[in-house]
Amino acid sequence: MLTKRIIPCLDIKNGRTVKGINFVDLRDAGDPVELAEIYARDGADELVFLDITATEQRRKTLAELVLEVAEAINIPFTVGGGISSVSDVEILLNSGADKVSINSSAVKNPQLINDLAAKFGSQCIVVAIDAKQIDGEWIVHLVGGKVPTEIKLFDWAKEVEERGAGEILFTSMNHDGTKNGFANEALAKLSSLVNIPIIASGGAGNMQHFTDTFIEGKADAALAASVFHFKEIEIIELKKELRKHNIEVRL
Repeated sequence: MLTKRIIPCLDIKNGRTVKGINFVDLRDAGDPVELAEIYARDGADELVFLDITATEQRRKTLAELVLEVAEAINIPFTVGGGISSVSDVEILLNSGADKVSINSSAVKNPQLINDLAAKFGSQCIVVAIDAKQIDGEWIVHLVGGKVPTEIKLFDWAKEVEERGAGEILFTSMNHDGTKNGFANEALAKLSSLVNIPIIASGGAGNMQHFTDTFIEGKADAALAASVFHFKEIEIIELKKELRKHNIEVRL
């Protein structure tokens, strides 16, 4: 059985880690390099860095931050935010990122998924999907959740797999920052539709929520931010708790 992964997420704005609720009301959560070192030491399986206000001009800044992080940690990490070309990915991978996450750019130009998978291999291409449940339908949103599309979550998930994505990072906008648990029904459906790993994101509030998303949501990994940043959950204690429920994790 593959081990389940615990992944802290660092949302980066202007070089600092921030955290909000339902994608708004951001507050400072610390220095990303310091947090990365702590998480690597404390048992995180991977890290995700998302430059939530990325623009083309900030690519150089982000690459420098990636380099700093790569030198400070010994676990895989994924970088996302403003990535829209093969050259963007080359810069980040050369700076030490292990994977990249694309979101809005993949929706606007789906061929980008094919191009990146062909150039770098599916294993390092993560497609992040931010979706909101509206009148019973899960609708994909872009630009940090600000722009709704007409694309349905499950259709898009199947397409990104076909195009060569290696993983899907699904964030429920309805659950983000609420600490009421992950969107397990949607996650379980995603898991049944695609054969690539699904990372659950949005809603972690306590250890039981992680247990639930691995058992009920069939998630392959669980990502969270504030519960880790503000020490509400210690990763090593979380993993011990998951083991009690016969969930395989790396200790």
